[in-house]
Amino acid sequence: MGEVAAVIPGFEPDAAEILTLATSLMASGIPVLVVDDGSADANYLDACKDRGASVIVHESNEGIARSLNDGLAFARSLDATWLLTVDQDTVLPSGYVNSLLAYADPRVGVIGAEIIGDASGDLRYPVREVSGRLVTDEVFQTGSLWSVPTLTRLGGFDSSLGIDAVDAEACLKVREAGMSVALARGVRLEHRYGSGAMLKLLGRSIVATHHSPARRESMVRNRLRLFPREFRQSPVHALRTLRRVGVNVLLGVTVEDDRWAKALGSARGLMPRR
Repeated sequence: MGEVAAVIPGFEPDAAEILTLATSLMASGIPVLVVDDGSADANYLDACKDRGASVIVHESNEGIARSLNDGLAFARSLDATWLLTVDQDTVLPSGYVNSLLAYADPRVGVIGAEIIGDASGDLRYPVREVSGRLVTDEVFQTGSLWSVPTLTRLGGFDSSLGIDAVDAEACLKVREAGMSVALARGVRLEHRYGSGAMLKLLGRSIVATHHSPARRESMVRNRLRLFPREFRQSPVHALRTLRRVGVNVLLGVTVEDDRWAKALGSARGLMPRR
């Protein structure tokens, strides 16, 4: 498994949860970097280090992109071909990484699980067949395998985005470079949606994220920032993304709590950053 390295970004994590995740990956022969993004208490890193993980501690919270780029540098230092990025609250089934590696190809920039689910239901990406591969336009970064040479050549993850749409922008760069965002058929990844919950709307699975007003602002702003590039690369995907953002805003002001503050946060996302 020397061709894969893993990074786990952490921020105020459940210590037992992140230690279990890191330990399970290392037991499979995958070197692991755990990066803390400014937690008030980062003592959990001592246990990770004792188990054999490499660790990095950042004093301030600046979003997940910086931690993912730390992971990219870590993978390069080990001459790994693929970087597994995995959130602190994700559960990887047995044999997960090998299931993704089965779809490794020089024309593939990133590989994700076909199905993302939790106790409230499964989320599936819009897919199509290309040269016998199941592909989509973007995947969540958690549980995804990124081509280290490709992502390095494309400049890594965009740290100016902070946290929201970081994975979307990286997938966009992969597609702009003429490479595929591939999915491992039938592979299901367990991932909690934080305080969110899966809902059904007109037969589609959607997530009511329950994100804070500040996160609403960031989500709207970053997605609108990517829209022109998305539209040039794939008008269908760009418009689908815009619709998803609209639905997310609608849920925030109708079925979630703190609706007025979330409406204001979303509205701020429409304005240029000061």
